[in-house]
Amino acid sequence: MDDVQDWYSAEAATFGDRVAGAREQAGMTQKQLAKRLGVRLATLRSWEDDLSEPRANRLSMMAGLLNVSMMWLINGEGEGLDAPIEEEPLTSDMRELLTEVRDMRSDMLARAEQLGRLEKKLRAAMQAPVDV
Repeated sequence: MDDVQDWYSAEAATFGDRVAGAREQAGMTQKQLAKRLGVRLATLRSWEDDLSEPRANRLSMMAGLLNVSMMWLINGEGEGLDAPIEEEPLTSDMRELLTEVRDMRSDMLARAEQLGRLEKKLRAAMQAPVDV
């Protein structure tokens, strides 16, 4: 696997990872980017933490401010950032651990989304009239 090529790919990084990386590369703090996008700091943090995603208009604005393509932010393809230069190459053990952490993070995000859907169904069921 070529780490330089795959650093920000969909398999290696999340949307939030790419936003944070591009923001840091642009030399902006979270607060600065949030202000320029016209969103609350908590909103930007939730994007970087992969708890939510921006609407298309904010995504487009963000891509322009960060000098990357919208597709790169979404899936790591297109005009974006090069991989950071690693001072020391990763060992195979480190790569395996990173992969396991990323897999676990993806599983947790999927479970959180599933929990949200179930919670929504439960709220709807609680508001429905009860058959007697």
